[in-house]
Amino acid sequence: AITLGKKFFKTTILENNIIQTTGSAGESIAAGVVFTLPGFLFLSTDVGGQSSGEAFFNYMTILTLAILGGILGTLMMIPLRRSLIVKEHENLPYPEGTACASVLKAGERGGAFARTAFWGLGFALVYALFQKVFNVIADVPTWVTKQTNKFLPSAQVSGEITPEYLGVGYIIGPKISGVLVAGGVLAWLGLIPLLATLLDPVRAASQLVKLGLMADITKAGGYAGWDPITRTFTDYPMAIYQAYVKQIGAGAVAAGGFITLLKTIPTIVSSFKDSMGSIKEGGIAAETIRTDRDLSLKVVGLGSLALILLVAFLPQIPGDSITNKFIIGLLVVIFGAFFVTVSSRIVGLIGSSNNPISGMTIATIMGTCLVFIAVGWTGKVYEPMALVVGGMICIAAANAGATSQDLKTGYLVGATPKYQQIALFIGAIVSSIVIGLTVRILDTPTPEMLAQGIQHAIGTQEYSAPQATLMATLIKGMLSFNLDWQYVLVGVFIAITVELCGVNSLSFAVGAYLPLSTTLPIFAGGCIKGIINWKERNKIKTQEEDELGAGNLFATGLVAGGALAGVIVAVLMVIPSVRSNLGKIDIEPLFTQWFGAGGYQILGVLFFLFMGFVLYNIAGKTTKEDEFIEK
Repeated sequence: AITLGKKFFKTTILENNIIQTTGSAGESIAAGVVFTLPGFLFLSTDVGGQSSGEAFFNYMTILTLAILGGILGTLMMIPLRRSLIVKEHENLPYPEGTACASVLKAGERGGAFARTAFWGLGFALVYALFQKVFNVIADVPTWVTKQTNKFLPSAQVSGEITPEYLGVGYIIGPKISGVLVAGGVLAWLGLIPLLATLLDPVRAASQLVKLGLMADITKAGGYAGWDPITRTFTDYPMAIYQAYVKQIGAGAVAAGGFITLLKTIPTIVSSFKDSMGSIKEGGIAAETIRTDRDLSLKVVGLGSLALILLVAFLPQIPGDSITNKFIIGLLVVIFGAFFVTVSSRIVGLIGSSNNPISGMTIATIMGTCLVFIAVGWTGKVYEPMALVVGGMICIAAANAGATSQDLKTGYLVGATPKYQQIALFIGAIVSSIVIGLTVRILDTPTPEMLAQGIQHAIGTQEYSAPQATLMATLIKGMLSFNLDWQYVLVGVFIAITVELCGVNSLSFAVGAYLPLSTTLPIFAGGCIKGIINWKERNKIKTQEEDELGAGNLFATGLVAGGALAGVIVAVLMVIPSVRSNLGKIDIEPLFTQWFGAGGYQILGVLFFLFMGFVLYNIAGKTTKEDEFIEK
């Protein structure tokens, strides 16, 4: 936006912000769609072997749910902006939003500000080139103890050593990243070794079959490399994580989210009062400054009502009566208000890339199914209806996270929230059109699949859709009274225990739910920020000095460059000829032959440490622009 806009259209910082805001909705909505809606294919089957939800897995239903879910996520963030973005500014850094604001400010100021941010972006692109294209740098270096270890069996320490995670960790700082990684330490160095000691691999395999993550205990393969002959896994920690710990983490996220919501209610109520006070004679009070003008609460109320009615009357939504579908609409709005708040707080702490929307979706599905059971809606005919609620909340929570980052960026650069919110609605609708088409293209079976009687590519080995399979399995389990509540409740009480100890239970729960490979490199970035803060502890800094300091700008470039490289590589890998040619320049086999598998991973860690050293070195320097800000 900055480079092209300033060159061809002479755009201002606020115009660049609107361009970035409009285009940001696609990724989050796509994640919500692919995590849930393919679950229509995996619900209970009828006599003919067809899923009870297969009829709803079509373009119009996907488009409708994507648009409604995306709009819901933005709609619910309108009244929350003041409470979460403005009043919680000191507590919720919103790393990607802060990073975007830093890039926009640096681009506007030029000089060393822009140069430092673009150095970070360039460094990240080169690093990603070595990691994702040439495979010189290992993606996820891993250390695992053997199952036969008498002291700590099947413990695992791993890290997805990417530039964006290091940058996010630096931006959010040591405190939040420390609580986040603490949850991962409990899960991967505590719960998993304990369960590996107590459980036989066959029982873990049976649990994975029950969750739909393995086809059959007699067949090899699955998520963690099951061998039915030796009755062992090639990756037993991952098997334990998928079978048990993920459910524990989902329970912790749900409880942590509920606790956080209770703690946030006073701030939300205060913001609602401010918003209600601004509605005078059908318009915004004249004294409201431009940078504090949101869309009216009337838009939120009427929009919510319209959404409920659309769900009730649109034929694309499953349900055998308008009353049933009306209840679905009510549940969507109620759960949406809750999980949009939770999602916004989570991404405010740790960033959108680490938002555990699948955990929130699991909690939504559980709550929806409990309501269904309470009113007597059990059996496979109600399964597609439960998935609609889960799918729309997943999309709304994902889009709310992206919306929050955009609103944070706007707050930092002085944008008008009202225009940002309108842009987000437009972005949600336009991106949903493309997302629906993309899902249908991915689901188109090849001639070989058709010859085998396979009608859907999604669900095959190429597109296994594990998250959607899990959602469908949970719905089937709950509506048939066959769900393992004990694991979920363990997570609930872990969150309560942590909160009673004075630690933020939501951050800890997210860490327990996510793989340690995600939270550990974030913690590394937080440690670097902690060292810099300690060195500068006697130096008084303003907010602007901190946001536009060399370390923050370089970390911002790492986040932007890493994300950009990921998108470029993903697009290239879709093209068969490019994917084939990239395979010819893969250096990993050569390095593994030279250094061994362990040596290759150590080499990757050394590259990551070098990147951390560069970040530390740049953050510790005082540039001329830093001196200019101080003056």
